[in-house]
Amino acid sequence: MAIYDAVSGTILDANARLEEILGYTPDQLRELSVAEYTANTYPHTESEFHDRLSAAATGSPQQFMWRAKRADGELIWIQVFISRQRPTADRCVHVEVRDITRHYDTHHRAELFWRVLRHNLRNEAAIIIGCAEQAMNGPESEPSEEVISTIQSRGEKLGNLATSVKQIEHAVTDSQANLARVSAASAVRDVANRIGAEHPDADIRVSKRERMWIDINEAFEYALAHAVENAIVHSNDEAPVVEITVGPSPNTGRTEIRIEDSNSPIPPEEIAALFSPTVTTSTSHGSGIGLFVMRWCVESLGGEVLFESRDSEGNAVCLLLPPKQPPDSVTAD
Repeated sequence: MAIYDAVSGTILDANARLEEILGYTPDQLRELSVAEYTANTYPHTESEFHDRLSAAATGSPQQFMWRAKRADGELIWIQVFISRQRPTADRCVHVEVRDITRHYDTHHRAELFWRVLRHNLRNEAAIIIGCAEQAMNGPESEPSEEVISTIQSRGEKLGNLATSVKQIEHAVTDSQANLARVSAASAVRDVANRIGAEHPDADIRVSKRERMWIDINEAFEYALAHAVENAIVHSNDEAPVVEITVGPSPNTGRTEIRIEDSNSPIPPEEIAALFSPTVTTSTSHGSGIGLFVMRWCVESLGGEVLFESRDSEGNAVCLLLPPKQPPDSVTAD
């Protein structure tokens, strides 16, 4: 809990629980602006938070979700309740903050699985059934190569779908399990080398702007592998080039792993489906859930994923993770 000055937006007092949630001491919180503990890439602005403080001060209680950035760079979801402290205290408001990260993950995981069942699984199954009926009812004694190829490819998609769902489930349920502190560049190179061995024609380049340390588990490997493989398999070049840069984010200070390709832009409906899974329809949806795997796995580690279209050509996928202090024993990248 905290007492805010509704005019300046500063914290006047806070209890130990808020310190635990945000990772700052009460003295530090008194010196911070709202922007400093809000995720830099969160679409809602500091001015909106101030507007809500002002509305509560005039007698209109506020309740909303906010994407907060802890002192260590980890992103969490919080539920914020704001009410006027006393009818005569028009400058002061009472703010209650709850960490709802786990609840948020559970809720949106359910939304995602509903989307998978409603669209991806149903569509792939319908295509396989249609091809099977065509093969059984066709005039030819043997089904055409096109029908066989379609059944095979759609069956493989169903298998990949099951694998992706398992990866998301693993990331969410074991988000804090088996964490290891590693050099970000070394972890990236390990995944890049594995993907490179599976795609020998691809040119995967890894560069390091600055040494960074992160806490990772299998969720990190899932996310980065999907990002790199997408850049390779969606390329029209015989020898796709994927450039991965590791260093501090210029806007947030978090560890940024930037994966760039020269492919066609990611369709807008893919991004819309990723961040608004409940509004997908039969004409507006993503074709797969690889992007969902990236998002859920990175968010399970307290980070976030950004997608950009490069000015020249291609896409940039940014994995932003909380920076960590180096471990006691340090090895070279």
